[in-house]
Amino acid sequence: MNKELIEALDLLEKEKNISKATLLEAIENSLLTACKNHFGKADNVKVVINPETGDFSVYAEKEVVEEVEDPVMQISLAEAKMKDPKYDIGDLVQNPIESKSFGRIATQNAKNVILQKIREEERNMQFNEWYRKEKDLVTGIVQRYLGKNVSINLGKVDAILNEAEQVKGEVFKPTERVKVYVLEVKDAPKGPRISVSRTHPDLVKRLFEEEVTEVKEGIVEIKAIAREAGSRTKIAVWSNDANVDPVGACVGMNGARVNSIVNELRGEKIDIIIWDDNPAFLIENALSPAKVICVVADEDAREAQVIVPDYQLSLAIGKEGQNARLAARLTGYKIDIKSETQAREQGLFEKMGIDYQEEGVYDELPADFEISAPQEDYPTDLSGEEA
Repeated sequence: MNKELIEALDLLEKEKNISKATLLEAIENSLLTACKNHFGKADNVKVVINPETGDFSVYAEKEVVEEVEDPVMQISLAEAKMKDPKYDIGDLVQNPIESKSFGRIATQNAKNVILQKIREEERNMQFNEWYRKEKDLVTGIVQRYLGKNVSINLGKVDAILNEAEQVKGEVFKPTERVKVYVLEVKDAPKGPRISVSRTHPDLVKRLFEEEVTEVKEGIVEIKAIAREAGSRTKIAVWSNDANVDPVGACVGMNGARVNSIVNELRGEKIDIIIWDDNPAFLIENALSPAKVICVVADEDAREAQVIVPDYQLSLAIGKEGQNARLAARLTGYKIDIKSETQAREQGLFEKMGIDYQEEGVYDELPADFEISAPQEDYPTDLSGEEA
């Protein structure tokens, strides 16, 4: 029987990843519980289990006294000397307890203690496993809609994709595989409660880490992300290796890498730009695909004035201001965009200390400003005439 016990413990350890020591401790506690239920108390009960053979013994330590007042805690001198003549008043006698003598209720309670311990350990293991995956990317299978929320199976546990974390317009079908970002893992009586997201900006970052080897290895670094889920994302990347083009690495051969991510995001557009420590150049890059005439950035106020060719104004601002809004989030600057005509009419070139020439050449700016100005000339309108 003891051999079967050890085999059962080994099997539980393998299947549920619960250590044998923990299971033996649960058995020890169950025996103590049975003693308490049988005798009314178990303060003096000791349990010894051999982890190799499964042999166990249960005994009660009783004090030797002249007159027994508590038979659970005390033993008479005469009875003690029957066990061993060397015992005297005040000694402790180890009195064996036969577990077979326990009643049905005590035995059932002991069984419940073991099962409860196994469930607790299994829940703790699941929680710790998923807590380590917090802020990471996982793949799940869509189960069903719970109202407007979605239940997603992640293997042994289910996660909840709340309505607020769903991309507007995305519809999921049962058994569909979907990648989600683990927002938060909480401990709960019935197992870990996992919240996931499809809108979090770091979802895009994790997808690039999964798809682009250079990002995963740290050669290419994602410096900033701005996202409007379901519509457009801008990411700024930087290479720690001069021989590696960060944008090219993220785009991949014929766009294979970025297209894989776009497909996972169901058509969400992704703009990949080069990070620059100079805020003016960074803002110029962030407004891509629009071209700019110049950028003047005030680092202290975190504000920037951008002037673009007339025909690029709508592109720079974007539909409903999206391009400018994402560029502002990406850079952390408040960006004011003006067309070349507006800049001339408002005298912005003079206010910014720029001697604007028709060839696109500028005099030196004040020391506390930074400017980004392409060397090429820009047309002023769609007719193709040069500025």
